[in-house]
Amino acid sequence: MNARLEKKLRLFTAIVVVGTVAGLSVNFLQGRTSHASIVAGSAYGLLLSVLLGGIELFILGGPMRDWLGRLSFTASLIARSTIYAAIIVIIQGFSLGELIAGLPVETSRSAFWSSFVSAAIIAVLMNLTFSIANIIGPRAFLNFVTGRYHSPVEEDRFILFVDIAGSTGLAERLGGLAIHRLLDRTFRLLTLAVVDYHGEVLNYVGDEVIVTWREQSGAIDCRPLRCFMAMRDELAQASAQLDQEFGVVPRIRGSLHFGPVIVGEIGDVKRAIVFNGDVMNTAARLEELSRSVDGGFLASRAAMERFSSTPPFALRDLGRLPIRGRADGIDVLGIEAPALT
Repeated sequence: MNARLEKKLRLFTAIVVVGTVAGLSVNFLQGRTSHASIVAGSAYGLLLSVLLGGIELFILGGPMRDWLGRLSFTASLIARSTIYAAIIVIIQGFSLGELIAGLPVETSRSAFWSSFVSAAIIAVLMNLTFSIANIIGPRAFLNFVTGRYHSPVEEDRFILFVDIAGSTGLAERLGGLAIHRLLDRTFRLLTLAVVDYHGEVLNYVGDEVIVTWREQSGAIDCRPLRCFMAMRDELAQASAQLDQEFGVVPRIRGSLHFGPVIVGEIGDVKRAIVFNGDVMNTAARLEELSRSVDGGFLASRAAMERFSSTPPFALRDLGRLPIRGRADGIDVLGIEAPALT
């Protein structure tokens, strides 16, 4: 199954479960505990979660994603909430929950507005959750909620650094506003490959994106390597459009390393989950070295030895290269065929 679709279906399932439970909870809070009332509450929760979750993931997060992405956080929240409200009005107006449960339809205005306000609050909270998760990243949001990294832990991770080649020259050529739009468009394209290969965007730093995998996930089918090549494919497929809009087609270089990192929450006013350790520093320095090798990509032998299958393309052993901060250097491999022109 397509990884993007698989991710959406998992999230959709979670939304439906949470929505149905929320519908039941609203009924209990309102003192409606009869069997028919439980059926009605479940029906409302199920209908709302299926419709709102489906529209959010497959329409607002699909064909309308680019349009909504151009809006500010507040404007996007208002647009989404307006759509949510219209759906809630229809479901509540026709009393679909009562009809499904075989209950008499409540026609009083007070009953309608009471149910509408309850459902609207849940819908807006869901919408706000989607928006916040989109800003900080779904996995980071889940990690904050569950407190996974509230106390720092050590994890073995693949770390992929991806850099846009010649970004300084591009900035001088295009100007500040245009280079920002180009970076935004490029990172959006690169993120498609990250989702396809089950990676996690750790951070955007200037003209770089940092992607990570836990050992068990990243080792499957050489996902970090495939992700990097898929990033290049995404840029190649969008080359005509990018050239037409910006007059350039960005190229990327990258590096991959593996090892133990310390992951934990840090900060107060702006809380964040950060990765620290020698692995991060080494991956960044390998990315610097990748700028001077054919193919524009370097992978440490430590990372290559963790894969559970043969790499999907030819690599060449570059031996041990000197690297800043490591007296003994590091064993690396590069892509066999040059990929930068």
